[in-house]
Amino acid sequence: MTLVLVGLLAGCTTLGYYQQAAQGHLALMASARPIADWVEDPATPQSLRERLLRAREIRRFAAAALGLPENRSYTAYADLKRPAAVWNVFATPELSLELKTWCYPVVGCAGYRGYFDRAAAEAMAAELAARGYDVNVAPVPAYSTLGWFDDPLLNTFIFAPDAELARMVFHELAHQVVYARDDTAFNESFATAVEREGVRRWLAAHGDERSRAAWIAHTQRRDEFLALLLAHRQRLGEVFASGLADDAKRAAKAAVLDDLQREYRRLRQERWGGFAGYDRFFDRELTTAHLAAVGAYNDWVPAFDVLLAECGGDLPQFYARVRQLGSLDRPARTAALSRLAPQVAQAR
Repeated sequence: MTLVLVGLLAGCTTLGYYQQAAQGHLALMASARPIADWVEDPATPQSLRERLLRAREIRRFAAAALGLPENRSYTAYADLKRPAAVWNVFATPELSLELKTWCYPVVGCAGYRGYFDRAAAEAMAAELAARGYDVNVAPVPAYSTLGWFDDPLLNTFIFAPDAELARMVFHELAHQVVYARDDTAFNESFATAVEREGVRRWLAAHGDERSRAAWIAHTQRRDEFLALLLAHRQRLGEVFASGLADDAKRAAKAAVLDDLQREYRRLRQERWGGFAGYDRFFDRELTTAHLAAVGAYNDWVPAFDVLLAECGGDLPQFYARVRQLGSLDRPARTAALSRLAPQVAQAR
C-alpha cells in the first residue's frame, strides 16, 4: 500500500526514471492546497468538504493519541484526477518468491519500483516479463516520502470509509517514525501493525456500533484472505525448494495458482456470502510476484503485535523498541523478529 519515493532522491538511477519520479512528485505537490482552503472555497463539493474535515480529525488523533509525527503531512489535499497516486511494479524470478529489488542512495533498496504513469509501469513490467520475471503492477493510493516533504491527502483515498481513511493516514505516518534501509518487509509490516492498532483505537474513541461492526467484519475477511494467500505462498516455496526439475516445478506452480483461484471462489461463497471486495485481486492471471508482494506488507506483523503487547500497549515505548530493531543490521534484525514470532520465521 505504500511507495517510498526512492526515485526522487536517487540521482544515479536511469535518467528517464528519475525524470518521471521528480516530475510526478512535484506536480502532485504543486496541486496540493491546505485543508482550510478547500473547506472555505464555495466551489468545493459538500461531500469533499465533509471528508476533509473528517481527515483533519483523524490527523489530529494520529498525533495526540498515537504519538505519530505532528507536522504538515496530511494537512493539505490534492486532486490528481487519476485513480492511483502511483503504480508499483513487483517482480520475482519465475521459480522464486524473492522480490527483485531496486537500490538507491540515501534510502537504500526497495522490493518494488513506483511510477506516476500507469503506462510506464506496465512498460517496465513487460520488459521484466520478457526477461523471464513474474510481474505484478499494483495501483497504490498513497505513498510516503519519509518526512522529506509534506505528503498531502489525495483523491485516491479521501472518499474511503472512515476506518479505511484512518488506516491510510496512520500507515503512511508510521513510515516517518522508523525506516530501515534495504528491508521492505520490516518497514511495511511495522506500518501495517501501526495502522491496525491505530484504527482499533480510533474506532473505540470515535466510531459507532455500526462502524465498529463493519470493521470487525472487514478484519475477519482480510485475515482469511491473507491466510489463503500465505498458505499458497508457502506451498510455492516448498515447490521451489524441492529437487524437482524446472519443468516439473513450473507444472506444480501452475497447479498451486489454479488451486488458489478455486479456494478463493469457495471462500467467497461459503464464508463471505458472495462478498466481492477481493475480486479485483483475483480477476487476473496471478503470479509469484503477487504472493511475494503480499508477504512484504504482512510477514512481520505478528512480531510487531507481540512487541506492542510486551510494551503494554504503550505506543511511544513501542516505537522506541522498533527504532532499536531498525538500527540493527538486517541479519540481527531478522533474528530478533524471529524470536518474537517464531511461527513466522518457520513459514518464511
